[in-house]
This record gives sequence, C-alpha cells and structure tokens, in this order.
Amino acid sequence: MDRIDRILANVAKVIIGKNTVTEYVLAGILCGGHILIEDVPGVGKTTLANTLARSLGCTFSRIQFTPDLMPSDIVGISVYDKTMDAFVFRPGPIMNQLILADEINRTSPRTQSSLLEAMSEGQISVDGTTYPLPSPFIVLATQNPIDYEGTYPLPEAQLDRFMLRVTMGYPTFSDETSIVSRPGGESMIRDVVPVTNPEELIEMRAAVEKIHFSRELVEYVVNLTQATREHPDITLGVSPRGGQHLFRGAQGLAYVRKRPHVLPDDIKAMIASVFYHRLILKPEALLRGKTPLDVINDVVNKTHVPVIRHADK
Repeated sequence: MDRIDRILANVAKVIIGKNTVTEYVLAGILCGGHILIEDVPGVGKTTLANTLARSLGCTFSRIQFTPDLMPSDIVGISVYDKTMDAFVFRPGPIMNQLILADEINRTSPRTQSSLLEAMSEGQISVDGTTYPLPSPFIVLATQNPIDYEGTYPLPEAQLDRFMLRVTMGYPTFSDETSIVSRPGGESMIRDVVPVTNPEELIEMRAAVEKIHFSRELVEYVVNLTQATREHPDITLGVSPRGGQHLFRGAQGLAYVRKRPHVLPDDIKAMIASVFYHRLILKPEALLRGKTPLDVINDVVNKTHVPVIRHADK
C-alpha cells in the first residue's frame, strides 16, 4: 500500500462515505494549499480535519475560534521577563505544521485577518519581528454557512488565500445507518495513528509539481478563469491566484489518483472547489436565485475542452 492509499484508508476508518471530499482535501494539501471546509453543523467537518491532521503526522494545533478570540491568542505575544530584563516572545498555537482553525467565521474580522500573513507568506510578525513558520504549514479551516447566527463573513482577501472550499454534504441512508450505530467520533479520532510524516509530505509535494500539465490544458485553465470575469452575473471574477490554484489542484488530484499527467476531467472536478468562494454575484443575479455553482457550470459548459491525445508526453 503506497502513501496515498495509507492516508485515504486511515481517514475512511473514521469518515464514512466521503472518499471524494477526502481526495480533494488531500490534493489541496499536497499542493501546499490551505483548505476551507464549509457546511452545516454536525456533518463531520471538524472530524475530517482532525483525522487528516493525525494521519499526516505533523505537529498539530486546534484553535477554536470564538467571538472573544484575539490575534495574540493565535500568533503569540511578547512578555517582559524580569530575569532577562527583556521582552521575550511566547509563540501562539500557529507555530505548528498543521492548524485546525475550527469555526473560523465565529470570530471578528480583525482576528480572522491575523492568519493572512501566515497563510500567504509562511511567517508571522509580532512587535516588528518576523518569525518563520514550520514547514510544511497547512491551515484546515471549518466554518458554518454565513447565514447562521453569530458568524462573520470572511473578507475576500482571506477567502482568496484558501486554495479550496469543500462541503461535506449529508450522508446517504446507508452511510448514515453505519454512522449512527457506531461509537462517537471523538473516541475514534483518538485511535487514529500517523501513517506518514512531514518529510514524506514534502517529498509528495515535490512529486506533485512534476505532474505533467500540457500547454493546451494551461490555456483551458486560463480560459475558464477569464470567463468568470466576463460572465454577466458576476461582479468579481476569479483572480490569477485562483487560476494558479486550479492548475495546482488539478495536479494534486492527478497525483492522488495515481496518474503522471493532468486530464481535463481533473480540472472539471476541482473547478467548483477552487472557484466557488472567489466569485461575487451581482445583486440582481442573487434575486433570480443564482448561485456561484450555477455560474461555474455555465462557464464550464461554454468553454471549449481541448482534446489531449498524448497527455503523458
């Protein structure tokens, strides 16, 4: 059993019936991306993030986001040490390889923004001093839908830092039958053991970068990205960073599915997760009941798909 199979099998022991979602999240992690898991309470968002964190063997910290959480509670603070007669930096929980930002949209925008520098540059700044974060550095964030009481929408600048936004969805009847009749998720998570380590994760990231991406498919990604900016229902389309994330996400999915090259189907599979949270619809489109997914489907249907005959060359 190879590394990918070990990770997926480990997660499947705890998360039932969500193999595709797990593949997408793992693909994002292998591309060096940060992942936002959004859905209603109780469908397994935190359980998925926690199980993946334990499976990867990285140093781990869970931050429960609450309305009274302060930026210093995340990044750390400088305190005066009498014995040294100097201020000493006491690092916060962000100084770990994998961060579970649980219910990230339950804290204020000021505290949310404290993650921006960490997610984009792999470092934090406290009192004018910059501290590098460990490698690899991954943020797995969960959030409830923004129309739930006590939530604060994430700023567009921070949403754009997340490579993927995925949803769990409700389980099927068969899967839910298995879920309700087994022990609680907390006890199962405690039994999860690492099946890889940070060094192997870095090696897999290097291998993902070597997944072949044909010139035709690069142009396909750019066409899809630019089509969102020209769509009549869109106020704000996908940024060039979003196009880069679709490129890398497709490479990651091809690697997870054990192919040396990217196919158009990899791009189509990842596009909703990469584009959804980056689109801002016009008010009139929202009044007509349109959603970002409607726009994405429209863009995909109207964009020519290149034929790749020798994708592995």
